[in-house]
Amino acid sequence: HVQLVESGGGLVQAGGSLRLSCAVSGNTYRRYCMGWFRQAPGKEREWVASISGTAWRGYADSVKGRFSISQDNAKNTLYLQMNSLRPEDSGMYCCAAGPGPYCREARDFGYWGQGTQVTVS
Repeated sequence: HVQLVESGGGLVQAGGSLRLSCAVSGNTYRRYCMGWFRQAPGKEREWVASISGTAWRGYADSVKGRFSISQDNAKNTLYLQMNSLRPEDSGMYCCAAGPGPYCREARDFGYWGQGTQVTVS
């Protein structure tokens, strides 16, 4: 099995930056497509960004140019760098892992983290 634990969330002013981390443990002998989702109160879960072992990366239109997804394989950690944050970026952010090679829908992922709260004021 695979375990995902997010960190780095918090309260930040509009226009500020935040970097989320997702520590991956357990079965690291398989290559996964990794992604970030977020969900605001009263809203549906929204795909934010994904990265695979190939050159493929994907971003939701709402975050293109502001967010950047990356991973450090040596540290088994996934990151989401968030810049120019807006109040509408607020929500619970969860990282997820799937078999790939592409992943951008919930059904593409089999493992999920517990989430970290991001609040932009």
